[in-house]
Amino acid sequence: MAVNPSMQQFLDSPDTVGFVVRGTDDLDRLIEENPDIIATQTLAGRYVVCYTTVEAYPRLLTTLGTGYISSIAVILGPLCGPGLKEAGICSIRQQPYMSLHGEGVLMGFVDTGIDYTQSVFRREDGSSKIHFLYDQSITGTPPKGFFIGTEYTNEQINRALKSENPYEIVPSRDTAGHGTFLASVAAGQHQEDFTGVAPESELIVVKLKKARPFGLELFAVPEEQENAFSSIAVMIGVEYIVQKAHELKRPVVICLGIGTNSASHDGFSIFEEYLSGIAALAGVCVCSAAGNESQARGHTKGIVTSKGDFRNIDVKVVKPDSNFFISVWSGFTDKLSVSVTSPTGEYVPRKPPKDGFVLTSNAIMERSQVRVASYYPLEGSGGQLTSVRVLNATPGVWTIAMHGDIILDGTFNAWLPITGFVTPGVEFLEADPYYTVTVPSTAMGAIGCGAYNSMNGTLYPNSSWGPTRHEQVTPDLTAPGVNIEGFYPTGRGVMSGTSAAAAITAGACALLMQWGVVDGNEPTMSTCPIRAYLIRGCDRTQTLSYPNPQWGYGTLNLLQSFQLMREM
Repeated sequence: MAVNPSMQQFLDSPDTVGFVVRGTDDLDRLIEENPDIIATQTLAGRYVVCYTTVEAYPRLLTTLGTGYISSIAVILGPLCGPGLKEAGICSIRQQPYMSLHGEGVLMGFVDTGIDYTQSVFRREDGSSKIHFLYDQSITGTPPKGFFIGTEYTNEQINRALKSENPYEIVPSRDTAGHGTFLASVAAGQHQEDFTGVAPESELIVVKLKKARPFGLELFAVPEEQENAFSSIAVMIGVEYIVQKAHELKRPVVICLGIGTNSASHDGFSIFEEYLSGIAALAGVCVCSAAGNESQARGHTKGIVTSKGDFRNIDVKVVKPDSNFFISVWSGFTDKLSVSVTSPTGEYVPRKPPKDGFVLTSNAIMERSQVRVASYYPLEGSGGQLTSVRVLNATPGVWTIAMHGDIILDGTFNAWLPITGFVTPGVEFLEADPYYTVTVPSTAMGAIGCGAYNSMNGTLYPNSSWGPTRHEQVTPDLTAPGVNIEGFYPTGRGVMSGTSAAAAITAGACALLMQWGVVDGNEPTMSTCPIRAYLIRGCDRTQTLSYPNPQWGYGTLNLLQSFQLMREM
């Protein structure tokens, strides 16, 4: 659809802030009374995407109430062959009476884009297996009902492939290669000795637009980090895939190989809630990478035992002028306040937090700037979020003291950003590898995927550990995720990590979708039954108890899942 030029200019401006809120009559009145707010589209019939100016957003938050702080976009990044035999996928594809190769199933990727010129995404006649490519980063003609980016159709992509200069027709590129690789692993066509998990499936691809300056600054994302994406952009991308699958009347599996540490980790944020609703739709399956953060020393947990007591969070900083952002989440029964001490003794005193309390302090003897913010009760969970951002941090140990104002439980969890989104050498001194699963793998109903080495049966060392902050089991399972073969824009290569494991799992889900929806064995199949089938079929060892925080319910074995179906 055509977007009027003034609105397009506003949406493309670096001085705008995006936020998502649940639609209500009060919100409608607020939009009518505030010309600084532009509401664009509604996701899943409930979540309204809005934009305002950087200057207006603080006033808007005051009007909405600071419980709505979860409406602001968080920043996600990519969570960066052999293994198909161990996962039971080759055996299923070789069953002559099942013939499961993903035919009739769509696979959706919301990531860094795709190199559509790679032969692995082309059929034998040279045509593309990509139905739609939605590039949010290119201003042009958005899809109908959307307000950012440009949509490219299968016809346009095929025309580009026949051209001597394809990028003059479809200028979308995947400069990072992450999205291209995951799509090749999950759905790549046969190429010599390579085949994706579901080679006959077809693709809908969303290339994410880089997050806006407001969010990058708020979360202290390093300037050199190009692959930083807004959760709003991800939600819009998922909505696009679901709508296109509905138009095509085809089932779809959505693979999310991206994640963040800067959200609630409990399933109650708008981002997680939205994805949980999508995962429950008939004909839709959502797979999400658990993250690669267990050894990153980016999580810590503590307990303030009583009112008046305190517990320190110590953060080590190695490099001069480092920046870091810490989010501390606590339950609805408690109220905590914060003081901050720098390595040289500069002290930001504790002040009892008020709703929406924000304190910015410049050190006298140092170049450091400290920003402390507190929000409660949060919409959804009713808990408290306390954030501490330090710019130009002095090297040494920074101490963040959590003080008890009201204490019934006293437990808090703190996270630094994911690897690549925090200055190297910034870490918690008392790090805890548990609770390191990233959002959105914490969304209830989605399939969370950890990674293991299928060559020797060991857990991939960096694979994030569960559970969620509310003690729910995640990851659900582990899949091969070490030295997985696939295709980058530069050609064939390997990748290790939970995003590769999620791509393999998503491909397995596509085979189940073909069996259930396309072949008519379970026409209303969705994430929930697929998750159940996969979990029941997992391989488990006698030396471990299940579920457990590292392996979930075991390692993916699709053949065993089908064998157990036969017994039902």
